[in-house]
Amino acid sequence: MTPSFALHIADADLEPEPLDPGQIVSGAPEVSGKVVSESADGRQVRGIWQITPGVVTDTEADELFVVISGSATVEVEGGATLRVGPGDMAVLRAGDRTTWTVHETLRKAYAITL
Repeated sequence: MTPSFALHIADADLEPEPLDPGQIVSGAPEVSGKVVSESADGRQVRGIWQITPGVVTDTEADELFVVISGSATVEVEGGATLRVGPGDMAVLRAGDRTTWTVHETLRKAYAITL
């Protein structure tokens, strides 16, 4: 179990994360992140994630996130188009197929349930 803690998200060091080339629609986006806490069973994951400009597709987990910096448009297949920027909170449902158009390098804090 992770002890209680505080972290300044904007300054947190992130590690590069591989992005499947099949997810890239356009541009050369790069992803980085850091898991800051995880439940003992691995089903609850909290962390920080960042992506540089470009367009990518994804299949989502059950996620709540808050944008710290940057901006993107997230199109949910058969659903809403979300325009997110600093201070915005969004919820994605497990199985949502999304297309992320990242306008400015986006950094978010997230909580995922697997």
